[in-house]
This record gives sequence, C-alpha cells and structure tokens, in this order.
Amino acid sequence: MSEPNVVAGLSLDRLENITRHLDENYIRPGKFPGTVTLVARKGEIAWVKAQGLMDVERDKPAQRDTLFRIYSMTKPVTSIAMMQLYEQGRFLLDDPVHKYIPSWKQRRVYASGVYPNFLTRPAATTMTIRDLFTHMSGLTYGFLFRSNVDAAYRTLKLDGGRDLTLESLVEHLAELPLEFDPGTAWNYSVATDVLGYLVQQLSGQPLDDYFREHVFDPLQMKDTGFQVRDDQMDRFAACYLYQPGDTMKLQDDPETSRYRHRPNFLSGGAGLVSTVDDYFRFAQALCQGGQLEGQRIIGRKTLEFMRSNHLPGNQDLPGLSIGAFSETPYEGNGFGLGFSVKTDVTKSYTNGSVGEYGWGGLASTNFFVDPVEEMVMVFMTQLMPSSSYPVREELRAMVNGALV
Repeated sequence: MSEPNVVAGLSLDRLENITRHLDENYIRPGKFPGTVTLVARKGEIAWVKAQGLMDVERDKPAQRDTLFRIYSMTKPVTSIAMMQLYEQGRFLLDDPVHKYIPSWKQRRVYASGVYPNFLTRPAATTMTIRDLFTHMSGLTYGFLFRSNVDAAYRTLKLDGGRDLTLESLVEHLAELPLEFDPGTAWNYSVATDVLGYLVQQLSGQPLDDYFREHVFDPLQMKDTGFQVRDDQMDRFAACYLYQPGDTMKLQDDPETSRYRHRPNFLSGGAGLVSTVDDYFRFAQALCQGGQLEGQRIIGRKTLEFMRSNHLPGNQDLPGLSIGAFSETPYEGNGFGLGFSVKTDVTKSYTNGSVGEYGWGGLASTNFFVDPVEEMVMVFMTQLMPSSSYPVREELRAMVNGALV
C-alpha cells in the first residue's frame, strides 16, 4: 500500500509533526513568538506553515508573507554575489586581501594588552580572499565576548553602530590586530561584511543596488532588502530577546526599528530582511545548480566549488575553531565559500546527507539545501540569540523523517 498524503516524496502527515512540536514546545510556552516553516523537494513546495504571532504586543498572527530579519542568512547572498564577480575574472581566491584594500598590507596579530594599548606581532601569513569566505581571516565579532580584540570591536561598534559604514569598518579593521595568523584557525567574524565591501569595490555599485540587479530581481525576490518599505510595514515582524527562565522580551519594535530606513552600513554579513518564500527562491536556485525558472545567478561548477569543504585537510570545525559560536553544530561540519557543509552525518549527531549545506541567522532563522535529496528547508522566527534552543536539529530530524 502506498502512503497517503505524499507530495514530492514527503509525507504531509509526518511534516505535521513540525506544527505540533513548535506549537507545544515553543509557541504556547512563550519561548518563540511565531514561526513560518517551508519544506520543498524536487523543486516543489510540499509544505508551508505559519504559526503563532509575528508581533506579540499587537497580537498580529504570523503569516506566510511576514518579513523577518534574517541576519547571517545574508552571508550566503553576499558570497554568491562575490563569486559572480569571480566568474568574471575580477579576482582570484588566493589573491591577498591587501591587493584590493592597500591599508591591510602589514597585518599584525594580537599578543597581549587591551584596546587601545595592544602589543602585537607581524602576521606570519598573508590574508587571502578565501580566508574571508571561510572565516579563517583572523577577524572576529564583537558579540562573541571571547577576547580583548572583540572587546575593541564592541568599543568601536563594528558589529553595526549607527555611524558605521563599509568604508569606516574597513578603516577601523586596518588598525586592529587579528586574533590569529590568517588561514590557521576558524573564527566567526565580520569577514563577510568585508566581502560586501569588495563587491562594491569590484562592481562599482552600492551593495544594495548590486544585490537587487544580480540576485533579487532575477529570482523575483520582491520582499528582500536592507530596509522595510512603507508598503511592507504591516507584514514586518517584531524581534525578541531570550530571557533566563525560557521567556522572551521585545528587542526590536517594527514601528521604531532601524530597518525602516536605508542603513549607512550595508551589512553583507547580517543586514537583510526577507520572507520565507523569497528566501526559498534563493535556496531553490542553489538546489538547482544555480538557476531558477531560467534565471541563472551562479554557474553550476562555481556552486559545486562553493559547497565543497574548504577547511584545510578536509577537517571539520572542531579541529580549527577557536570560538564557541557558530550558526551550525561543529561536529561533522566543515565550511565552504559562504556555507557550512555537512561532512559526516554520524559525527554531526543530526539526520541528513553528506554535502548538505546552509546557514542560520542570529534571530534563530535557518535554511539548508540537501543536494542528495533535492530538498530545501527554510525556517523563520525572531528570537535572539540563535543558540537559545536546539530547534534547528529538531527540525532536521522531523524533515528527514518525512521522506518516504
């Protein structure tokens, strides 16, 4: 007997486990405001579900077209944009970064001290463009709270202060020491913001214009951008912050959000807002080798290259990471050019396929592409930080459990 309610080889009854699980364990207990989840296979959206509230204070239900801050799910978009320029011969991955940012030529590495009185030594290696893609550059993030270097990032508001621009970010970074010699360790960082700066330098276009012309318009991603337009406001979710005791408090109100205006700082690392359907169009283009509905955003071979593990010696993240924060579990996962890449399913402790790739955002959004199963999942919610709950691993278990 064949199983009823199957779409694209996915059991809809089993996918309903996601509805139940999120409702019982996250939304009703007040851990998440609301969620929108989409699962597709072989190019067909099999299942999509909006649950809970997009704005608790205004009692507005989450809808399929709700706009979410996707934070670091911006990084794959920036990485694709940069690799479009690679395909045009504008740079090589082993080019030194200082070829394009001359002030970065004499990089130094932290030895001791606190900002502004650092003791440093000359870097033993030269930072390459690939080091920026793979988070092996020696740069860091202020929110990591791990070192005296990231404390300097916080002082200078390099994670996105009101007066920051891509130009001033690059200038500040030229003066700060690196955490380690480039290419010798993995540490999550502002490196993708630097890639966004390079997209502007190499293309001669502002980053938002470049994204629109070369990614969003070809894929008909009408709701994705660096700001929320007036005509989108009624669909813009509130964002929440985890509180001890598994509760949450309002972190960013839609009415007063900085996303209402085009930012000075066009963050290729964390700046975009999007919807589940828009981001699905991006992820589905990746799942189909770089094209969707006749519009190609990246070459098939280039994408294969990007979703390979680029960590030295094919190591996974535990072998190289110096920090505790990532948008993916470390074990069994390597890193490509802009995505995490699953290298060992059993070591990862999570159901899936070798070669599955994706990333998540600070407000707990997440996506993955499974090229073996031709499957895409996009999950949207608004709770910071993304390390609050293991919902991403739970979703993978339920999505893979629905394959028939």
